Formats: sequence, structure tokens, C-alpha cells
Amino acid sequence: MSIMRRVRDITVATLNERLEKAEDPVKLIDQFLWSTREEIIQAERLYQQYTTHSQYLKAQWLQAEQQREKREQQAVTALKAGEEQMARIALQEKVSSEERANQYRELYDQSRQDTLELEEQLREMRSEYQMVYDKREFYAARMESLRLQQRLNSRYGNQGEFGSAPNSMFRKIDDRITDMEHEARSLRDVRRMGQEFISELGNTVQSAIEREMEQLKRRLEKEGWKS
Repeated sequence: MSIMRRVRDITVATLNERLEKAEDPVKLIDQFLWSTREEIIQAERLYQQYTTHSQYLKAQWLQAEQQREKREQQAVTALKAGEEQMARIALQEKVSSEERANQYRELYDQSRQDTLELEEQLREMRSEYQMVYDKREFYAARMESLRLQQRLNSRYGNQGEFGSAPNSMFRKIDDRITDMEHEARSLRDVRRMGQEFISELGNTVQSAIEREMEQLKRRLEKEGWKS
């Protein structure tokens, strides 16, 4: 298992642990998706570098192979011409080209193996990203349903003066109007009582005046006054 894959396993395990404690899992998943997307971008760049490097190694390997075959053919030609020294020089260069070809081939094989492993990891990361993204959409939908449900509960839990149904609302309005009618009747009764009190007070005063008038007349009659 590569270092990158071990790091990914640790990251996913940490995500699962944090999700169990998160109040808003969508935000946590968004952070994970952003981090994963950055890793995918970096891995894609690394893949391009590996591909370019592998092509270079392959070109050097094939060039060395061609040089080896060319020097071998030159050695054969020189030997047929009786030029053994030239043949030995050509064979020496052939051996050197063959060694170089083997070295570049080993490097190419290793680079190609690393490239294939990186391709597999990229597929896993993209698949993981898509899976987590789909989960994110699902959790986001659930969170939105929960938010709307909370708003619905809050609305029915805070009906206030109108209650939870039209009948209750009308009952409260009817009670309020009835109270206002009682207040109006009470005020009217108080005013009527005031008027009656004033009227009675006026009658009382008038009677007192009449009594005073009779007393005055009797006193004057005693003194000889005639009406």
C-alpha cells in the first residue's frame, strides 16, 4: 500500500469520526470534498509529470537499443572487411549501448509501474469524491427537510393571539368584543347613575329652597306682612 493510500485511509477514518459529532455534517463534508478535490488536482499534475518522464525514459531506452543494433551491424561489417580493430571498437560501443538500454528500460518499467498505480489511485479518489458528493447532496436534502420541519413546528407553536385554528381565533375575537360591550354598558350605567344623582340632588336642593321660602313667609306674616 502506498503512502498516499494510507493517508487517504486515515483521512476517511477521521471524517467518519468527526461526522458522528458534527452538528452540521454538510459543512464538514464540504470541507472534505474541497480537500479531496485539491488532492485530485495534485495527483493529476503528478500523473502528467510521470507520463512525460516515462515517455522520455522510453525514448532513451529505444534509442540505446537502436544504437546497440547499429554498432552490432557495424562490427559485423568491419569483421567481414578484415578490420578486426574497428570491429572491436564497434562491439565495445554495442556493449555500452546495451548496458544503457537495460538501465533506461529498468527506469521505464519502474516509472510505468508507478504511473499505473497512480492511475488506480486517481480512479479511487474520483470514485470516492463522487460517492461523498452524492452523500453530501442526500444529507443536504435531509438538513433542508429538517429546517423546513422546524419552521413548520415553530409556526404552529407560536400562533400567538390567534391560536392554532380559525375557530379559536374567532372565539378570541368574540370574547374581546363581548368585553368591549360590557365596558360600554358599564360606562353607560355609570353615566345614567350620575344623571340620576344630579337630578335627585337638584330635587333635594329645590325642596330645601321651598322650605326656606315657606319659613320666611310665615315669619313675615307674623310681623304683619301680607302676601
